[in-house]
Amino acid sequence: MSLLSIKQLEVLLVEPSGTQHRIIEDYLHQLGAEQLRWTDTGRKALAQMRAHPPDLVISAMHLPDMTGTELVQQMRSDDTLLDTAFMLISSETAIRYLEPLRQAGVIAILPKPFSLEQLSKSLLATLDYLQPDPLQLKQFNPDELRVLIVDDSFTSRHIVRQMLERLGIEHIDEAENGQQAVELIEKAYFDLIVTDYNMPEMDGEQLSQFIRNQSTQQSVPVLMVTSETDRNRLAGIARSGVSAMFDKPFTIDTLRATIERVL
Repeated sequence: MSLLSIKQLEVLLVEPSGTQHRIIEDYLHQLGAEQLRWTDTGRKALAQMRAHPPDLVISAMHLPDMTGTELVQQMRSDDTLLDTAFMLISSETAIRYLEPLRQAGVIAILPKPFSLEQLSKSLLATLDYLQPDPLQLKQFNPDELRVLIVDDSFTSRHIVRQMLERLGIEHIDEAENGQQAVELIEKAYFDLIVTDYNMPEMDGEQLSQFIRNQSTQQSVPVLMVTSETDRNRLAGIARSGVSAMFDKPFTIDTLRATIERVL
């Protein structure tokens, strides 16, 4: 369990509605959060973040000057804010808004209305993200593992890499698609492969099939990250030989537990 506490979290709330602001702030206070700041627009939020980076940004989807999606995308394009934890609170269900958020590595997407328990779980996931428990592996030392991350999104690769590094893994290679991954797999041995599903050149399912049927590393654990919801496609992914599948967003606790299980 993280040595940090909710009380220590520095939270920036981005919410244009005074009523919603008071509701969320009251919930945060009930859960022990004390270091709270509030602003009502994306531009003001970015200015505050750059002047004093918070541990966690909690934002609404629809702001006066931009969407929550655009806010997190601007954060991920700024080196000083690239790793800042982000949580969305919104009743939005449109894929065009939510899919880029999932790709940007958010801690959680909470609905409106949300419960105190849902917010509590998301804050605890933030603490674990900031200071995770180390990997507990019987046969391996985390710093000796070699892991391959495969994703066409730089931001997604960075988020996964950061999670792995916080778990104590030091030797990490990256590929932008399945074809690049194949070239690396034919040159080096990996203890674990973490791959996205939707990619150009060769997608995650095709990569998994190659690993299981054609590579010299047919037993290497393959973790698939996907926001796919089509049941037929998910069934195809499962048949391709993946060791586990994650939905976006996923927590570092989920990643740690899965790595401990497959290794």
